[in-house]
Amino acid sequence: MKTYQTNEIKNIALLGSSRSGKTTLVEAMLFESGLLKRRGTVEENTTASDYFPVEHEYGYSVFTSLFGIEWNNKKLNVIDCPGADDFIGGVVTALNVTDTAIVLINGQYGVEVGTQNHFRYTEKLNKPVIFLVNQLDHEKCDYDQILEQLSDSYGSNVVPVQYPIETGPNFNSIIDVLVMKKYTWGPEGGKPTIEDIPESELEKAQGLNKALIEAAAENDEGLMEKYFEQDSLSEDEMREGIRKGLVARGIFPVFCVCAGKDMGVRRFMEFLTNVVPFVSEMPKVETVDGEAVEPCGKGSESLYFFKTSVEPHIGEVSYFKVMSGTVHEGDELFNVKKGSKERMAQLYVANGAERTKVDSFQAGDIGATVKLKDVRTGDTLNSKDCHYKFDFIKYPSPKYSRAISAVNTGDTEKMMEAISSMQEEDPTWVVIQSKELRQIVVYGQGEFHLRTLKWRLEHNDKIPVEFSETRIPYRETITKTAKANYRHKKQSGGAGQFGEVSLIIEPYKEGSEIPSMYKLDGQEIKISVRGVEEVKLDWGGKLVVVNSIVGGAIDARFIPAIQKGIMERMERGPLTRSYARDVRVIIYDGKMHPVDSNEVSFMLAGRHAFSEAFRNAGPKILEPIYKVEVFVPANYMGDVMSDLQGRRGIIMGMSSEKGYEKIEAMVPLKEMSSYSTALSSLTGGRASFIMKYANYELLPADIQEKLIKEFETKQSNE
Repeated sequence: MKTYQTNEIKNIALLGSSRSGKTTLVEAMLFESGLLKRRGTVEENTTASDYFPVEHEYGYSVFTSLFGIEWNNKKLNVIDCPGADDFIGGVVTALNVTDTAIVLINGQYGVEVGTQNHFRYTEKLNKPVIFLVNQLDHEKCDYDQILEQLSDSYGSNVVPVQYPIETGPNFNSIIDVLVMKKYTWGPEGGKPTIEDIPESELEKAQGLNKALIEAAAENDEGLMEKYFEQDSLSEDEMREGIRKGLVARGIFPVFCVCAGKDMGVRRFMEFLTNVVPFVSEMPKVETVDGEAVEPCGKGSESLYFFKTSVEPHIGEVSYFKVMSGTVHEGDELFNVKKGSKERMAQLYVANGAERTKVDSFQAGDIGATVKLKDVRTGDTLNSKDCHYKFDFIKYPSPKYSRAISAVNTGDTEKMMEAISSMQEEDPTWVVIQSKELRQIVVYGQGEFHLRTLKWRLEHNDKIPVEFSETRIPYRETITKTAKANYRHKKQSGGAGQFGEVSLIIEPYKEGSEIPSMYKLDGQEIKISVRGVEEVKLDWGGKLVVVNSIVGGAIDARFIPAIQKGIMERMERGPLTRSYARDVRVIIYDGKMHPVDSNEVSFMLAGRHAFSEAFRNAGPKILEPIYKVEVFVPANYMGDVMSDLQGRRGIIMGMSSEKGYEKIEAMVPLKEMSSYSTALSSLTGGRASFIMKYANYELLPADIQEKLIKEFETKQSNE
């Protein structure tokens, strides 16, 4: 393959819900371009896209696949993305390194929740969108209804460029209102017969042609003036207007294909090469320092690595986008993050599992390499004179978690290494060794997402693992004021230990004043503030320690030791050993011994005094609350709302969002454990949700009592 110039390269992300036919469309495109001699099928596990064993096992795309397709002297870099919401990380990655999104629509179902999810990301990243209606030969396909759904969801910018004369099993022809021709295919698809539009379709075609001309003209003042003068535009002028409209997201063209029969694919590829924006026509990408980088082949070399894949018989394959300059085989580049030097020994154009060796890639192009020493997903490699650093891919927060453990404890380290390697392939897998929960927790986008990780550990790495419920990161706090005194005294020959601490604890609220007097148990205690230490806790909230020692009852050098003892108990609350937060401690009195007092004595005295006071200060458990947004078809609204309320959720609002209803609720994390599975079951997989930490709130008394009893039982068993 030749080295393509920046103005000959078009980068495209192929999106769509599961079963919309993305993998089959790629097969047809590869076949049309000559890269395949025979089209494979998903059913037979013979497609170019889904080549990993786990994809064959589940019959779904799990990873993105890159294809470099030559057509009409242009290069189309197409990234085929998984459709399932659990693998949204692949979609986010692809949209960040490509310039145009093709959103495939299943002709049987029309606009689905996956369509909505993917479109939201194109909106967020300001990417051009082309809608492509597939499976027009399905008996339940209703093109006019799909067009209506698209218009209802995405407005007047949705403009059909093609429409089928008939859908269902007899589908074999479309009318193209850009070139004003009829395309007809034989049973084998492929190259069409191109004819004039028949009289019976001419009026409809002319009306849609006029609407397309108007939409194209709206995106360019010069074209608008020409349209007003001539009441028409040439085919080339329409293409120019559509291209500008795509860049500005002022037009979302709609095309038709039947990928399974290779009908309409060739014509669609012509549109991609003729009309879709080039790399050079899209907004420039900025470095972490805010510098906009021109994708110029003559600039300094800079490569951004967006994906790492461990592939059978090859090992680690690194995928990159050339942000600037031209990279050649044998070039030595420098890793901005690590300062290490890397040699680009081999460069490849990727086509799924197949790779074609090339000499160079220009700015804007996407390629692959192997055998790099120390390059990870998200790294930037530059030539010596270049200092660019890129970090523009932001992944969604996890929605599902499970504690994971190796069946054989000796495999734990090996398991962690394997998961770490998998994170390079999919950064939305996150693993944490939680000191607080005393578990290894793996996070993902849903049950299927984590099930895939488990399958790979057990089948690829031969490490049997178990999932269990993730413990909830509860917090403990107090609701009233209490005091305590503790004397630590130990004498065992030689130097002894002595330290006595009297303290008051109370709930802390930001900005609250320290009282000058407390009245507790009939005793008035006057406070004279000598010093205040505010500790911002790693787990949220604060510990505020007030030194109110007068008359030298405790030497100032022992205050840090007392605070250390208090912190030890803040890390292991007395109710369930959860972290404590939002407590103010006033150390107001104590005693010391001229010989036997030391830091250890006061640390122990402070720890025990704090524990006793905490138990008497109305201790309560706090639970994490998450803001949950559910996107659901209107006919499932009632069931989804009832389910959320059954999970102790509080409905905060409802609204319509581009064809779907959005429910906003505040739900305890405890109740969200298997929500992705339940929501899918409730709605037949037609709903999705996002969740984000909101705050901590008091646990209801009955649930707190049950939780404490469970904890005490567990402690006694251990």
